[in-house]
Formats: sequence, C-alpha cells, structure tokens
Amino acid sequence: MAVNYDHGAMVVVGRIRGVFGVKGEVRVEDYSRQKGDILHYDTWVLRLEGGWVERRVTGRLHQKGVVCQIEGYDDRDQARTLTDVDVAVTEEQLDPLEPGEYYWHQLQGLEVINHSGDNLGKVDRLIETGANDVMVLTGDQERLIPYVAGITQVDLTAGLIKVDWEKDY
Repeated sequence: MAVNYDHGAMVVVGRIRGVFGVKGEVRVEDYSRQKGDILHYDTWVLRLEGGWVERRVTGRLHQKGVVCQIEGYDDRDQARTLTDVDVAVTEEQLDPLEPGEYYWHQLQGLEVINHSGDNLGKVDRLIETGANDVMVLTGDQERLIPYVAGITQVDLTAGLIKVDWEKDY
C-alpha cells in the first residue's frame, strides 16, 4: 500500500544492504544504538522511487547483522530491488523519552552557540565513538563536539543548543 507520508514525520532507522538467501530475505544495516532494535517495529516505511511505502516485516538477528522478510518480496529477484533502500518508521512509533533526552534526528539541524554567543555551526549529524556521542557541526568550519561535554541547554522549539565550548577548541 503506497502512503503519502510527510518526510518530516519519518525517522530513518536503517538501510537495506542486499539480499540474503533465495526466499526474498534482505540484509539490513540497523542504525539503532543496540543492534536488533529495528526488529521492534513490525511495520516499516520504505523509501522507494515512487515515495514512501508501508510494509509489514519479520526478522531476526543473524551473526552480527539483521535479516528480514518484507511483505510482498518473496524471492531473491524481488528482494534485490530493495538494495540501498532506506528503512524508516513514523515518529509516533518511537518510544517516548525521559525529559532531557533526545533522539539524534531531533538534534540534527539545530544551531549550536556557546555562552559567549559565538555561533559554532549547525548539527549535521552525530556519531557514536564508544566513549560518548559526538556532534558534527558544519558552518565556518567543521567542528566535533562531544555531546556530553558542556551541553547546557537544548531548545527544540528555538532550534538551539547551548554549549560550554570555546570557538577555538
């Protein structure tokens, strides 16, 4: 069933990377913090050429990855057409967070300023380093700022993150 989704309501949670076996299963790169969490959603929205399409899905962890069977894709040739397709869920499907917690997609695009009022750039993306998450900022230069280091305020409404971080660090 093709559904007309507003892109802003979609959160990309993974990407189909290729086929697995001969029965239409696919290998999925899971963007979740904990590998396999993408399997908590039994309905995915796939970004196909014609737009976002909702599909039911079943899957399992296999070795270090995720393998899924997607409704309507029953053989290897059909499944191959899904290679490099984004997998998303709606924001309503996400678990609610505690106050002061944010999903990465909520932080992307926010302006980052320090306490001196210097604009350090916009959050382009976040990366996981093992020790802590890092914001990658774009602007007059690319900056990497540890998310835990000195974040003093996140204001989603104003589109702003305030940090205790100097411009020349």
